[in-house]
Amino acid sequence: MTLETVVAAALFIGVLAYALFGGADFGSGFFDLTAGGARGGAELRSQVDHSIGPVWEANHVWLIFCLVTWWTGFPASFAAVTTTLFVPLVLALAGIVLRGAAFAFRKYAPSIGQARLYGAVFAGSSLITPFFLGAVAGAIASGRVPADGYGDRWSSWLHPTSIFGGLIAVGTCAFLAGVFLCADVERAGRQRLVATLRRRTLGVGVVTGILVFVALVPIQHDAPTLAHGLEHQAAPLIVVSGLAGLATLLLLWRGRFRIARFTAVTAVATVISGWGVGQWPWLLVDQVRIADAGGADATLIGLIVAVGCAAVVVLPPLAYLLWFSQSAAAHGEEPLPIKRSGG
Repeated sequence: MTLETVVAAALFIGVLAYALFGGADFGSGFFDLTAGGARGGAELRSQVDHSIGPVWEANHVWLIFCLVTWWTGFPASFAAVTTTLFVPLVLALAGIVLRGAAFAFRKYAPSIGQARLYGAVFAGSSLITPFFLGAVAGAIASGRVPADGYGDRWSSWLHPTSIFGGLIAVGTCAFLAGVFLCADVERAGRQRLVATLRRRTLGVGVVTGILVFVALVPIQHDAPTLAHGLEHQAAPLIVVSGLAGLATLLLLWRGRFRIARFTAVTAVATVISGWGVGQWPWLLVDQVRIADAGGADATLIGLIVAVGCAAVVVLPPLAYLLWFSQSAAAHGEEPLPIKRSGG
C-alpha cells in the first residue's frame, strides 16, 4: 500500500465520520423546521436541543480533520477544488457559521419573534449545509473539477449528479437524525412524540431511499466513470445499503428504535462508502488519480504520524462524550425546556 493510499484512506474515514456524526446533527434541523408553531412544536424543539446540545460543536472536528488532511496530503487537488467550487463551499461554510450562531442565540432570545427568527436560521442552515457539501461531492465525482483548478464556477456543480448528491445528503442527514431522536424520545417515555417522529422518519427514509436509486439513472449519462464504479466494484455496498435501509424502516415501523440506530448507520455508511469505492482510483474523477496527487513523501509520512497521534488524543474524549450524552438520556433525564421556540 502506497503512502498516498494510506493518507487517502484516512481522509475518507474522516469524511465518513463527518457524514455520520455531523449528518445526524445537521438532520435535526429538518425536524426543528417541521415541528410546527411556537406552542405545538415546543416539545420537539426542546428534544432537539437536548439531543444535539452536548455534541453539536464536537462533530466539526471531523470537518477540520478532513480539510487539514486534504490540503496537506494532496495540496494541488485541494487548490483545484477550492478554486472551482468556490460558490458551494462558501455557501456551506456560511451555513455552518449561521447554524451555530442561531442555535446558541435562540436559547437566550428575549422575545418569541427573535426566537422564531433564530429558529428559522438554525433550521434553514441545517438543510443548506449538507446540500452544498453533497453538491461538491457530486461535482468531484462527475469529473467537472479540472486538475489545474479554476473550472467553471456554476456549471461545475449545477448539474444532475450534484443536485441529486445534495438532495441525498439532506435526506440521509434527516433520516439519521430521525432514528436517533426516536430512540432518545422513547427513553424519555414520551410516547406521543415518539409516534409523531416515527411517522416523519419513515417518510424521510422512503423518500431518501427512492432518491438514491432514482439518481442512478441520470448519473449514467452525467457521470459515466462513477456510474461504472457503482455498477461494478461498489455494487455490493449499494446492495447492503438498500437492505440496511429496508431493515431500518421495518424496525422503525415495529418500534425497535435502539436496534434501528445500527441499521440506519450501516445504510448511510455503506452508501457513502459506495461513492468512495465507486470513484476509485480517482481523487478528482477523470482528472487526477490518488497515486499521482500526493505531496512529498516526507510530508505524507509526517501526516500519517500526526493522524496516528490524533487518533490517540482525540478519539477517546469523543467516544466518552458520545457515551456520556447517551447515558444521560438513558437514565431518564427530562429534556431541558427552552425559553422560546422558533417556528
